[in-house]
Amino acid sequence: MAEYTIVAEDGRAKSATFKTVHGTVETPVFMNVGTAAAIKGAVSSADLEEIGTQIELSNTYHLHLRPGDEVVKKLGGLHKFMSWSRPILTDSGGFQVFSLADLRNIKEEGVTFRSHIDGHRIFMGPEESMQIQSNLASTIAMAFDECPSSVADRSYVRPSVERTYRWLVRCKKKLEELNEQEDTINKEQLLFGINQGAVYPDIRIEHAKMIRELDLPGYAVGGLAVGETHEQMYDILDHVVPELPREKPVYLMGVGTPANILEAVDRGVDFFDCVYPSRNGRHGHVYTKHGHLNLFNAQYELDDRPIEEGCGCPACRRYSRAYIRHLLKAKEMLGMRLCVLHNLWFYNHLMEEIRSAIREGRYSSYKNEMLDALSEE
Repeated sequence: MAEYTIVAEDGRAKSATFKTVHGTVETPVFMNVGTAAAIKGAVSSADLEEIGTQIELSNTYHLHLRPGDEVVKKLGGLHKFMSWSRPILTDSGGFQVFSLADLRNIKEEGVTFRSHIDGHRIFMGPEESMQIQSNLASTIAMAFDECPSSVADRSYVRPSVERTYRWLVRCKKKLEELNEQEDTINKEQLLFGINQGAVYPDIRIEHAKMIRELDLPGYAVGGLAVGETHEQMYDILDHVVPELPREKPVYLMGVGTPANILEAVDRGVDFFDCVYPSRNGRHGHVYTKHGHLNLFNAQYELDDRPIEEGCGCPACRRYSRAYIRHLLKAKEMLGMRLCVLHNLWFYNHLMEEIRSAIREGRYSSYKNEMLDALSEE
């Protein structure tokens, strides 16, 4: 069973260790997003180890569609399939069902929708999501939920959140059953519940109080970074995080920019994930401690410096901005790969600095210095 231990606190910011069946995670942590069991940008599991990745995140919806979760199970589970021994979190598929799929029908049982790949009809509810994630044998399974639009009307959000709670209860029951089955690969799979409620603090707080009673191994705040302002997101965190158990990890789903992470850590968040570093890297946008650079810009044509002086990533240790720009312009895959590696290294090592700052009792000053520096560009 998981063991979460807070090792340092600085204001509301906290740094902890989270022991799992696949190893111990130091928090706050950024999970590198490998949607279909691979980081987009030709990044391997060996690369992830080299750049300091603690957790890899894969997606239930995408892996269910291809290669199929039963295929993954027959091949020994996701860890064996992608040759990755450290923790994996699988998103439940709920967000993708509601955002990507040609949605047909939401009922109490679950959701019937069409695949975004070939249009075939699929049904997914709490039990199906848990079965798929059990087949994948991830370390952490996320509850199946509805992610309503952040601008949805209260009259829609409240019944949606109530149904998400009932779905969470069903997820918990199903995963407990699956963890008892003889052929289950990971019998220590953990379930995180998800708080929803759009931008309505009262609905969010009410839901947080309900889900914390289930005594789950961890809790997530979902449905943010989907259209609301940063100020609204921080306001929701100010209301919700104090209502979730401090002795359990808190995961802010799909967030975000380095500034978002710095602010959310200050509000007590432990886990983050976002496609920004890999997606932006594939388009030549790279992060530095002084803002981000677009390597397609002509100003880097003769720039023989690394992306960032002093960076220990595989790109900066060996190659210049000019060379990487050339690769990107020539549409050579190596250019995209080097940018993604740099960005993931940047995020992973930003988290390392955040953990050190909390443990040394200087998080507030570190956060302010970083926010000032990041806004220089």
